[in-house]
Amino acid sequence: MLGGIRFALIILSDRAAMGVRNDAAGPLLRALIEENGGECARLEILPDDAGLLRKRLLELAASGEFDAILTSGGTGIGPRDCAVDVTLSLIEKELPGFGEEMRRRSLEKTLYAILSRATAGVIKDVFLLNLPGSPQGAVDCLTWVLKPLEHAVRLLKKQVVDCQSQRKVD
Repeated sequence: MLGGIRFALIILSDRAAMGVRNDAAGPLLRALIEENGGECARLEILPDDAGLLRKRLLELAASGEFDAILTSGGTGIGPRDCAVDVTLSLIEKELPGFGEEMRRRSLEKTLYAILSRATAGVIKDVFLLNLPGSPQGAVDCLTWVLKPLEHAVRLLKKQVVDCQSQRKVD
């Protein structure tokens, strides 16, 4: 499904960035990407710092090395949750359906999913998606949106010329 798609993955966690806690989400997301034929070409852990995240997202998007950038963490309403705010300030086109679908499906598991502000969009022809910081929540959410994510990347790479033929829903 994700063959030929190169991902950069950014985990946002103050504690993991300081080495106080091990990152559990990154390895699980990397495994999911690779199990579906994608390549997780970069995995980084950053503190919840809006300026640092903004700089890194711009660098990754401009590098030409990645088709998709995923962030995990920073999607809530905590004082240091900045992923969504940075994403919204950088993207050229918002794709709110990704966040809507992740929240809809997550609400079946936890009422706290209603607090998620996660979204997706396009920055310099690179797909950008915010995932929750919870390892299981991040894996679940990415699993639910893999097929439309793959289609979005193929559109951005100009590999799809007829969307009608791609509309089959599983």
